[in-house]
Amino acid sequence: MRKGIPASPGIAIGRAYVLIKKEDLVVKKEITDPAAEKARFYQALAETKAHVDALIKAAQESGRRESAEIFAAHRLLLEDPDLIKTVDARIEQEKVNAEFALETTLNYYINLLNQTDNVYMKERVADLKDLGRQILHFLLGKKPLAEIDLEEECIIVASELAPSDTGRLDPEKVQGFLTELGGPTSHTAIIARSLEIPAVVGMDGITTDVKDGDLLIVDGQQGTVYINPPPEVLEEYRRKQEAQVKERKALTAVKSLPSQTRDGQELNLLANVGEPWELSKAVEYSADGIGLFRTEFLFMNKERLPSEDEQFEAYKEALQKMEGKPVTIRTLDIGGDKKLPYLPLIDELNPFLGHRAIRLCLQEKELFRTQLRALYRASLYGQLRIMFPMISGIEEFRTARAFAEEVRSELTKEGFQLGRVPIGIMVEIPSTAILADLFAKEADFFSIGTNDLVQYTLAVDRMNERLAHLYEPFHPAVLRLIKMVLDAGDRAGIEVCMCGEMAGDPHFTSVLLGLGLRSFSMNPGSLLKVKKTLNGLTLDEAKALAEKVLAMPTAAEIKSICINIQGKDEIR
Repeated sequence: MRKGIPASPGIAIGRAYVLIKKEDLVVKKEITDPAAEKARFYQALAETKAHVDALIKAAQESGRRESAEIFAAHRLLLEDPDLIKTVDARIEQEKVNAEFALETTLNYYINLLNQTDNVYMKERVADLKDLGRQILHFLLGKKPLAEIDLEEECIIVASELAPSDTGRLDPEKVQGFLTELGGPTSHTAIIARSLEIPAVVGMDGITTDVKDGDLLIVDGQQGTVYINPPPEVLEEYRRKQEAQVKERKALTAVKSLPSQTRDGQELNLLANVGEPWELSKAVEYSADGIGLFRTEFLFMNKERLPSEDEQFEAYKEALQKMEGKPVTIRTLDIGGDKKLPYLPLIDELNPFLGHRAIRLCLQEKELFRTQLRALYRASLYGQLRIMFPMISGIEEFRTARAFAEEVRSELTKEGFQLGRVPIGIMVEIPSTAILADLFAKEADFFSIGTNDLVQYTLAVDRMNERLAHLYEPFHPAVLRLIKMVLDAGDRAGIEVCMCGEMAGDPHFTSVLLGLGLRSFSMNPGSLLKVKKTLNGLTLDEAKALAEKVLAMPTAAEIKSICINIQGKDEIR
């Protein structure tokens, strides 16, 4: 049995699909048989061509003309005689393995393209990198994650999963995730919870310990993993799995209940979505609206910035899907662990404290303008609210809001009819929480992003599995900052929502309600559990709990009380 960090609850039992770690892909080796090594290269090249041909055909048959054109361009690069001849010559003359010959050749061409002033040629760098990864993986007998076509259900085992990776996975085939890196609020964990599949992260060495096809048991609640378990353990977990299925079915009865406490306090239970398909989940679980619509999916897994019309159609679809319920759309939050191949960002020592989110948008004005134009144009189709991420000071918010008003004025002059659009901020930096009373005079609403608020308050990198024990949402400093924001919003008469992972964790529901939170936004899969918990509470009970925990000096004491009461019908 192996222990990791619980990331997404539930039990998965299935076969492992181990993804090769990026750093293990290319190792220089001396060879004695260049002819055999060249044959390996040409075989991998042929397999990559066949794979790209299949992608072109699938895109054409489904009417995705633009995707078909992109794959066709990739196909042409695979026929490039200079690239092929250079790899062939390196193998023959330098007596090196095909993987190393390919990578050094690609790096040579990538450096040449990066030095040119031709924008089109620079954009081909991403194509070369993508194709290089595909050929390398075929050389090693495995396709890259972004292109794998899973033929059967499996549990993905990887060193880490980037946003661009998980965005292309087939949720019908993936039973769970195991990763060496990451914490409970890492991208992998958030995606797993949104897909409602078990996940355990921070499992050092798991890609070495697990082999393709190994039978795995993943307990996402306890953070435990069994590799090829004995029959008695397997049987025990099959019973647990059946019990969880029954519990989920029982939760469906909660869907028709109103979003309120036992004593009638009305609440908003909203959904966080990061992909269009999650909108259907939000509707299925009776969400009262969308509290966080992440827009990064429009910008990732592409070779260029999405156009204004492409973005407009996506925002319009989201608003129409929610049929008049509020939809809060966050402007682009790129940087940190999310990067775009066509928007080069300088490597930073502390990327989560660096050039990202609103900071990047205020510098890349045309990118920001295009997104705001698309958002305002879509405002006629529903109840849109725009939210700026990572605001750290009043001046920054004023600058962003003034730019948004400038864009709105441009559209009005062009003859567009626009709806009323409130503009709010994510409160995810301590400086913003401390100044909440001042922000409340200028912002139309707040949304507390606890994932970053916790890490910035406690100076703990939430992606660092070695520091996972220090990433503590129950920390009294975090709860006091949340209380400060809620009180400021209440005094100013503006809505305060919470869209961080704390909002969807039933362990926090009671204390958050008692602190004054009335709008909870979470992954759709958490909505029914949180609703059930809230339906069993009264406001006075929750306030009594909040008053009690705010007086406690340690996270351990607070955590003990909150976990003990979770699941009970009443707070004693």
